[in-house]
Amino acid sequence: MMRNRTLEQYIKEHLSFYLFVGVVFVTGVVFGAVMVNALSLEQKQELSRYLGSFFASVHQGGLEGDVTGSFKDSFSMHIKWFLIIWVLGLSVIGLPLILILDFLKGVLVGFTVGYLVGTLSWKGLLFALVSVVPPNLVVIPLLLVCSVTAMAFTIHLVKNRFISRKGALYEPFMRFSGVILASGALLLGVAVFEAYVSPVMMKWVTPMLVTMSGS
Repeated sequence: MMRNRTLEQYIKEHLSFYLFVGVVFVTGVVFGAVMVNALSLEQKQELSRYLGSFFASVHQGGLEGDVTGSFKDSFSMHIKWFLIIWVLGLSVIGLPLILILDFLKGVLVGFTVGYLVGTLSWKGLLFALVSVVPPNLVVIPLLLVCSVTAMAFTIHLVKNRFISRKGALYEPFMRFSGVILASGALLLGVAVFEAYVSPVMMKWVTPMLVTMSGS
């Protein structure tokens, strides 16, 4: 019963934050997808050449060689994003920057999926489903949770240090830091997936993509 009340209270206090952050992220996704149409012919040709060489590398098992390096790169990329949110959450001016990060993450996802689908049609969608979508099913919810937690801590910091000038910060700080640490543990799993499983899944679908890019 107590746990249900706590969850209900949490949702009541943070629902508006989640809606706002969600809208910012989705706006970024839409903006990223629209950016694909703004690419010049030269930029599209350059990206097509890069994709062609990437598909050929995947098809030849190029991503299966340095698994340890892939794991480190993946984890480093994700954890830096979350550590930046943690640092921004500790500062009063960090709140708008957190929203900018969420928007940029949406832009990256929207542009990547939009370009693959726009260029390769259903084959691009298939490749996105085995490469972009699986890790982001974990990373994006974690990003939203950490962003909302950071925003809540920043607002708590402002209220208790610059308005009422009272109230303990230790418990909110530990809760905020705990969310970041728990996210880091889950990001380890994401990095393992991207290093060991994603290359295999991508290798399943790249034969048709290599054929298409070479035609």
